[in-house]
Amino acid sequence: MTHPIRSSIPDELQKAGGKLEGVAREIAQRTGIPEAHIYGVGSFFHLLDRPHQKVRVCTGLSCRLAGADEVLKAASEAGLPVESCSCLAGCDVPPAVLRERRVLPAVQVEDVKRAGGDWQRLRSSSPLVAAPHRKDEHWSGSIGPENADPSQLVFDLRGKPNFTGEAYRKAAEMGPEAFFQQLEDSGLQGRGGAGFPAHIKWKGVFQQQETTRYVVLNADEGEPGTFKDREVMLRRPDLVLEGLAIAARMVGAKEVFLYLRGEFEVPWATMESALRRFVDAGTFGDIQFHFHAGHGAYICGEETALLEALEGKRGMPRLKPPFPVEVGLWGKPTLIHNVETIACIPPIVQRGGSWFRELGKTEPGTKLYCISGHVQRPGTYELPLGIDLDELVEAAGGYLGTLKAFSPGGASSGFLPASERNRPLSFQALGEVGSMLGSAGVVVLNETVDMKWAVMQQLEFFEAESCGQCAPCRIGTYYLRDSLDKHMASQPRTESLRHVADTAWQMNEGSICGLGQAAPLPLTTALRHFPEDFER
Repeated sequence: MTHPIRSSIPDELQKAGGKLEGVAREIAQRTGIPEAHIYGVGSFFHLLDRPHQKVRVCTGLSCRLAGADEVLKAASEAGLPVESCSCLAGCDVPPAVLRERRVLPAVQVEDVKRAGGDWQRLRSSSPLVAAPHRKDEHWSGSIGPENADPSQLVFDLRGKPNFTGEAYRKAAEMGPEAFFQQLEDSGLQGRGGAGFPAHIKWKGVFQQQETTRYVVLNADEGEPGTFKDREVMLRRPDLVLEGLAIAARMVGAKEVFLYLRGEFEVPWATMESALRRFVDAGTFGDIQFHFHAGHGAYICGEETALLEALEGKRGMPRLKPPFPVEVGLWGKPTLIHNVETIACIPPIVQRGGSWFRELGKTEPGTKLYCISGHVQRPGTYELPLGIDLDELVEAAGGYLGTLKAFSPGGASSGFLPASERNRPLSFQALGEVGSMLGSAGVVVLNETVDMKWAVMQQLEFFEAESCGQCAPCRIGTYYLRDSLDKHMASQPRTESLRHVADTAWQMNEGSICGLGQAAPLPLTTALRHFPEDFER
């Protein structure tokens, strides 16, 4: 049975004319929760803090390359209630625009003019490929490669969902110990960014003495350049839900919580519809599934910040240790994975850990690579883990222009020069050059891009999305952006570089979570590889 958990705050905000102060007082009187707490939570999340903004134009790097600034200007001139935002997980279909809670792909200036100042009439006229099981939505760009062999794929995004529950029943017959061995044999690493061995997490939860345990799905996909989880939920919701059910069965949990981005209206509907089929068939027994909508905070992609948000608090990361496997949701042992990782589980059960391991090129398994920017066919491509940039771009139809730089793993991975194009896009190989695979959100930049401009887009994103909990991140994200904007033009170069290096070190050493630790990378890597762009 599904229990959607949707906050009543958005509806109450509408009644209060969009004034958070009034609705916080109203809810406090009804519930007895202190007004300050309600206001603090409401003002923390973008979609709750400014409900009067019905239209948001993504001004992330990929969308800006495709003309997002012109769309934003046109919307403002048309009188639409509009503001900029980043990122909407629509980098393959730029510019992406959020109309209330629905993402519209490839919105053009003509679409804005056609709306005539009425935000409800705003539509995208782009003839994009429709998600195969939701014919009313033209979401995705390319999903390839075209000639892929389904037997060599984990996800097979072109295939049809399988609602038989075979993998769940097979895992139940295996039992935890045999399953954990298969998981270890597979070499599966977390696909959310850290690359942590999955079997260690599962065993960690299973071995806890506390018998109340939870499984949580991190579907708060917000890393600029990343949109793979969106496509998995749209096209293979069966893998996600069956993977979650297997997880609950193996670690001894009775409840599963799915935390989806508030902007993922269509993926939410697709997942709910798929769950209903499993529930109606009684496939997962007494396991309870709860849906929770996020309200716009990139930081909630960090697992402990997500847990805080699930508990009704501001999404601020916790100090670790203890780790969620010991003290997670409501203080109980919790297994938390992102969408791509959990969707790997049913195929591993069905075909074995060794099969999964052998699919990789330099590390185990296949990987969903997102690619956007200056390529012929931006999209999501399932390829062996460890392919290089040229191989990925070949699958995406080739480069547009001459390669200058690329971001291998979203904004958090910084920038690499064209000379690194043949380095494996894997966890280990990218770590060797001070970058990371992260969520594999690859953004390709050609010779027309000024790297100082590209860096500014990423620094503005991190400054806006810092939760403000720790001083190194709160102050550092502002200082780096301000330095690039002002100080680097007025101070001697050596002094500017020293200040940037000092700030980056303090952020890396003192920040509580990965946002503050990774935020300097766009600037520090670009300064290292493209110094000429900062001397003009």
